[in-house]
Amino acid sequence: MALAESITTRAGTKLSAQHVQMAFSRDGKTTPVLNDVNLQVAKGEFLCIVGPSGCGKSTLLSAIGGFLSPTGGEIRIDGEVVSGPDPRRIFVFQERGVFPWLTVEGNIEFGLFKLAQRERRARVAHYIEMVGLRGFEKAYPSELSGGMKQRLEVARALAVNPDMLLLDEPFGALDSITRLIMRGELLGIWREERNTVIFVTHDIDEAVQLADRVAVMSGRPAGIQQTIDIDIAHPRDISAPRYLELRNGILEQLGIAHHV
Repeated sequence: MALAESITTRAGTKLSAQHVQMAFSRDGKTTPVLNDVNLQVAKGEFLCIVGPSGCGKSTLLSAIGGFLSPTGGEIRIDGEVVSGPDPRRIFVFQERGVFPWLTVEGNIEFGLFKLAQRERRARVAHYIEMVGLRGFEKAYPSELSGGMKQRLEVARALAVNPDMLLLDEPFGALDSITRLIMRGELLGIWREERNTVIFVTHDIDEAVQLADRVAVMSGRPAGIQQTIDIDIAHPRDISAPRYLELRNGILEQLGIAHHV
């Protein structure tokens, strides 16, 4: 499988990571985590990042979001060096982003304080409808299922109109059926909104089902081994020969025999 850079050429580069290094120091000991990470992401692209457990996927995502500063190299978004968090880039976590003391409406409305009340209400209603939470506007997170909480987190992220969504294994805590449903819903939202999405996952099937491209990270200190173009249309048939070829190729990149 060849490196896939054509999508960034076609759509224009949104994010560029060049020779990114990351190391953490503690008690006089330095631990390298990222080593010479080079990555380009196109505007409106859905990119999944996979790699061995603990290799630094979340560290890279945090650096892209501006929550960590690389110890070497640089990350640029829209040509500007990332120097800190920005409201144009929104994280979505595993059920960790909703405020338990606010209702569904209150959670989605939280970041919209600069808007006029009428516009706030209209935007909240729009995203409640989009993620299928109509009828639960007054419910609190404790009254929602895991999948509904994730819908709420996605709605809250989208409501502030971000350029980029950064998702760190957002469906990892959900059961398998709910994960499948949420993948389909996220794809539908992405097709409508066309945000740039960077999605970290340990689930290879999830990556192949969702992504335009998959970036495969090596073990620590991690770099990008390969970026693979997922050249199949949605919805994707998980039994199709090309799907299985791509999935097995990623497993081989990770050193995992595909028959295991």
